Amino acid sequence: MGTTTAGVRRPAVAGLFYPDDPAELAAAVQTLLATAPNREAPLPKAVIAPHAGYVYSGPVAASAYAPLAQGRGLIRRVVLLGPSHRVPFRGLAAPSAAWFETPLGRIPVDREAIADLLDLPQVQVLDAAHAQEHSLEVHLPFLQTALGGFRLVPLVAGDATPQEVGEVLERLWDGPETLIVVSSDLSHYLDYETARRIDAVTARAIEALEPEAIGYEQACGRTPINGLLWVARRKGLQAHTVDLRNSGDTAGPRDQVVGYGAWLFH
Repeated sequence: MGTTTAGVRRPAVAGLFYPDDPAELAAAVQTLLATAPNREAPLPKAVIAPHAGYVYSGPVAASAYAPLAQGRGLIRRVVLLGPSHRVPFRGLAAPSAAWFETPLGRIPVDREAIADLLDLPQVQVLDAAHAQEHSLEVHLPFLQTALGGFRLVPLVAGDATPQEVGEVLERLWDGPETLIVVSSDLSHYLDYETARRIDAVTARAIEALEPEAIGYEQACGRTPINGLLWVARRKGLQAHTVDLRNSGDTAGPRDQVVGYGAWLFH
């Protein structure tokens, strides 16, 4: 599971974080998107969405992805950044794969875009960072369902500064045909009320485009989030919180929760 064979990065967490049966997965994602509250929001340039199992964070992720349906046919490339949970390394890791596969089909990797990044000292090809990583994979069925066909630039973030991530994003920014997606959960394993309080502080920092205000304990995807905030500030984007909940609201007990948020950048 999660290996790269013959140029294809295969799913590592299908059947664990989301259904591995194609019909069941398609129905689950379509239902989540159809019941999301803000489908009429303007098409965003960038989104932040969570990466837990769908039963926990799926409704929150769907609130970020529902507005993308109007970008179907317009958005041709997705730059997807998530944190490394398993492999420690410096900078950003690209894959060698030509395709990323989910139960819904294969997504072509934009190899040309990745080749254009490899002169940056903070970017390397490191398949080990992608092999078992769920922080990118869980977003792919949402993107496939909302957008149809697109090319993917998948990057796993290790230890990097906001400027190092931001430099990569600026190089890939382009126009409305490129969407930026950052993957992150929020606080981990706090009680319900403490999590709500800390996650609200994080949400305010994101809306204020203040990367220096977000610590590791606030968001596991702090590194890619802060890179996006650094660029958003430079480019005059605005961030809007569209959902902010935790596992105690969706599918779990309230003594130890994980926080989830969804943001749109316009």
